[in-house]
Amino acid sequence: MNGTPIKTAVIGYGFSATTFHIPFISSLAEFELTAISSSQVAAVTADWPMTKHYLSADGLLKNSDVELVIITAPNDVHFSLAKTALEQNKHVIIEKPFVTNVADGEELIALAAEKGLILSVYNNRRWDGDFLTVKKLIQEGSLGEVKCFESHFDRFRPEVRQRWREQSASGGGILFDLGPHLIDQTLQLFGVPDAITAQCLIMREGSTNIDYFNLVLHYPDKIATLHSDLYSAGPNKRFSVKGNKGSYEKQGLDPQEDRLKAGVLPTEPNWADETVEQYGRLYRADSVETVVTQRGGYQHYFLAIADAIRSNSDAPVNAEDALWSIKLIELAMDSSRLGKTLTITR
Repeated sequence: MNGTPIKTAVIGYGFSATTFHIPFISSLAEFELTAISSSQVAAVTADWPMTKHYLSADGLLKNSDVELVIITAPNDVHFSLAKTALEQNKHVIIEKPFVTNVADGEELIALAAEKGLILSVYNNRRWDGDFLTVKKLIQEGSLGEVKCFESHFDRFRPEVRQRWREQSASGGGILFDLGPHLIDQTLQLFGVPDAITAQCLIMREGSTNIDYFNLVLHYPDKIATLHSDLYSAGPNKRFSVKGNKGSYEKQGLDPQEDRLKAGVLPTEPNWADETVEQYGRLYRADSVETVVTQRGGYQHYFLAIADAIRSNSDAPVNAEDALWSIKLIELAMDSSRLGKTLTITR
């Protein structure tokens, strides 16, 4: 570790904060969990009695001496909270999605650059073991030239729940919730596509936001299909990657989320490893091979953030990359509404 721990604040104390952020901030020596803002007074004070508690995010941002702020509040306030944090000269991590429209993202990027501050988005699934395996197979040429890439994030939630992620008029629905994961991973593998064709639908009774999407990203030499629906009760496909030398098929989700939910702390090197039963398979014309999943670990995101703050290196996920996810989400909604393929301007 380089220097003293980074004083860190978390805005919000819901699922994202308690599952995906606080376990790392509290267990990595590079950070000190200094402050939390939340209306859940009893829960915060019971869980973190030595941590400063603020009832309001504004009070935390304007009165705390923290260096880094992690924003896990609802999507529609990401912009306003991040702007205030940057104005208070604090580095910022925003839980995905970055923002709910491109213009807000561009304003935050300009402000962070002006202030010389880190502005990063928590696209943690770059450190999923299955994604790292796909990346490795493509880079080493095991699949040959990739022609068809399919990435799923499906669930079985046929009934609408009273949660802000499903109800919010701005940035609600699974296109903003799950879409950034699938889009960001695809951009990491193949870059920005030439065009997009999308179906973004409201399928469940009583739903007010997109709860089904199918995005087709058009590249000069391949097609990438990104899909999410809430009617998948059986075993779920995660990746299907097909090339001229073979194909890789993977089911199920990376185990890190379930382990974090169960209270497993990311303190051992193998905490994120998949079991043998979870491994994917590589198929060729006359053979099938079980592929050991690469070791993932969301802690690598946070360690890189610490290095970026202390050593002035690049953020592990920069805001410019995250803005492309928002651009493609906006284009996907336009494509679906218009019923046609849209060209992407770089």
